[in-house]
Amino acid sequence: MSIKEVLVPDIGSFKDVEVIEIMVNVGDSIKTDDSLMTVESDKAAMDIPAPFGGTVKELKIKVGDKISAGSLVLMLDTAGEATASSSAPVVKSFSQPPVTGASTEVAAVPPPTHLAPEVPTHIPPKHRPDPVAAHAEFASGKPAHASPSVRRFARELGADLSRVKGSGPRGRILKEDVQNWIKAELAKPTGEAIGLGFPPAPVVDFGKFGEIENQPLSRIKKLSGANLHRNWVSAPHVTQFDEADITDLEDFRKSMLDEAAKRGVKLTLLAFLMKAVVNALRTYPTFNASLAADGENLVLKKYFHVGFACDTPDGLVVPVVRDVNKKDVMDIARELAEMSELARERKLKVDSMQGGCFTISSLGGIGGTMFTPIINCPEVAILGLSRADWKPVWSKATKTFEPRLMLPLSLSYDHRVIDGADGARFTSHLRLMLSDVRRLLL
Repeated sequence: MSIKEVLVPDIGSFKDVEVIEIMVNVGDSIKTDDSLMTVESDKAAMDIPAPFGGTVKELKIKVGDKISAGSLVLMLDTAGEATASSSAPVVKSFSQPPVTGASTEVAAVPPPTHLAPEVPTHIPPKHRPDPVAAHAEFASGKPAHASPSVRRFARELGADLSRVKGSGPRGRILKEDVQNWIKAELAKPTGEAIGLGFPPAPVVDFGKFGEIENQPLSRIKKLSGANLHRNWVSAPHVTQFDEADITDLEDFRKSMLDEAAKRGVKLTLLAFLMKAVVNALRTYPTFNASLAADGENLVLKKYFHVGFACDTPDGLVVPVVRDVNKKDVMDIARELAEMSELARERKLKVDSMQGGCFTISSLGGIGGTMFTPIINCPEVAILGLSRADWKPVWSKATKTFEPRLMLPLSLSYDHRVIDGADGARFTSHLRLMLSDVRRLLL
């Protein structure tokens, strides 16, 4: 008998994550890479794989325990099993490889039945001032004592480390210190937390007016609420509204449904929208950027990772489809379906919600005409989609009104980075791309 300890591998900067499911029992025979348990960190869940095979002799954890890298998980009898490397393998991607049996080339795409709108070019770009607000305040004092991962975590949440008191050795700032500081700031009366001088929000006893019930917010809504509040306050939002004629695009999408079904794909309009957005991001690179943490530079990204807001029973999450520019609409549609299913089952990996350049929020399946989406900082823009509707549109060619399927667009952007004229150019470019499906194939 050869008994070995199985420890939690390196899981990045996460610490004291909760065990939400144990997938093995004492006496089970497991192989290398088999999932041992699932842990939850912030919004995401991740599986811990077995570093080698064997028979489970003793479990050292239970559901609800808090674990970190190096924590003892179980004892494994490896007698008779071929041992692999002692380091835990990289978690495999859930994405399936693209189907190669069917051709992705589209033949004889019909010309548009309606003239495409022209993108205005007569408005010259203005000289852009420094995107940093002139009256930004920075706390003074000695540099904060924190690790690079904690500094990155603080930047993502908008926390000023110079104002955070560290509880670690020699005053070192830990991730928990940043979280506690954010909670304390948000707990302050509205206006005080963001320095606007608003009077404190009144505390109301609603029970004296009638029957009430207190319902705790889900963990995802608590985390999302803090981020949305920060994003709305820290980034000056402007929303550009527009409409795109998608009559021909929708006809083309419906004509491809049988082909998509043969490949096991549900072809949705969102896949086409992602391709159009990437084309617009290439043309207007300031939309594919972020303000640097020091507030002095604009970070222009050369990759195209597009997030999409996904509604789940526990709240809103934003999975990210990577390298959209390198994928066709079938691949994108397949990945959208897979990630949406994982999000609803709370099985999204942490890295599946990181690295986004631009976000699309679609409410078309529910209803509405226009709305103001909140920017998913540190991104600088987000596109909202409402329900497409048939409208009479004047045709210069036929000199008559024609029924056209119009898609409402709501583009919110950070006015520190993007001017209003460029916001209008961006939505005009999207209208041009969506009105002629052939442009999406270029």
